[in-house]
Amino acid sequence: MKLGFIGLGVMGRPMAQHLLAVGHELHVYARRAEAARPLVDAGARACASPAEVAAASEVVITMVTNGPDVEQVALGEAGLIHGARPGMVLVDMGTIPPETARRVAAALAEKGVDMIDAPVSGGEAGAKNATLAIMAGGKAEVLERVRPLLETLGKTLVHIGPIGAGQVAKACNQLIMVAAIEAAAEAMLLAQCAGADPEKVRQALAGGSAGSRVMDIFAARMTARDFRAGVEARLHHKDFGILLGEAATLGAPLPVAAQIWQQLNALMAQGWAREDTSALLKVLESASR
Repeated sequence: MKLGFIGLGVMGRPMAQHLLAVGHELHVYARRAEAARPLVDAGARACASPAEVAAASEVVITMVTNGPDVEQVALGEAGLIHGARPGMVLVDMGTIPPETARRVAAALAEKGVDMIDAPVSGGEAGAKNATLAIMAGGKAEVLERVRPLLETLGKTLVHIGPIGAGQVAKACNQLIMVAAIEAAAEAMLLAQCAGADPEKVRQALAGGSAGSRVMDIFAARMTARDFRAGVEARLHHKDFGILLGEAATLGAPLPVAAQIWQQLNALMAQGWAREDTSALLKVLESASR
């Protein structure tokens, strides 16, 4: 297929490389030319704007950071909407507010362009290994058109419901995952304060009912004191802002999420935004001194 890809960061670049590797014709746009260079060297064509990407593509995938970025890429000056032809599909795979996805989809629909919101879980490793979990919202028949592309990028693909439903599922994912990271941080702090070896405690817990990927990955970073980012904490902070905004709109009480939001706020205030979210342990340590 003739594809477009916008958002060539830590996750977007390997995702685009997978699509190029299986033979698709790829058109890319990046605000920084150097971000696109590895793909251009591998055979992709660089475009001067999102509109130019859209004019050359049947399907455009975006992997940008937040809602305003998606709106700018899709609807702004020289945005996708200005180059798209009826029948094109936009697949947004970033994490944005559900209402933003619905608003962008409605504007594109006026031009005959369909949209799927398909946020992912799995981080940089999932992007590199094509093992992402993909949560999709949009029309079922449109999803079927792009299913082979998404199956190139991930190991699971679930159609959640209409446009915006994928983003709701991603918010649920982030709530559970970051709550588990906070719980792991509290457990490691308790072990430390009690004089037990946190790493041995982690190993014991990982083999029992508390075992999880969070214990295997994030708690291991805590005990190793390795807070280099797997996923930067600022992104989880952004995601929690989205999910709590959605909860406020819906009137859904999320007391645990509200407490974790405060811990993420404290992490940001300490200047650890670009460290791994396992740095939630350091927030607890700073409060316990």
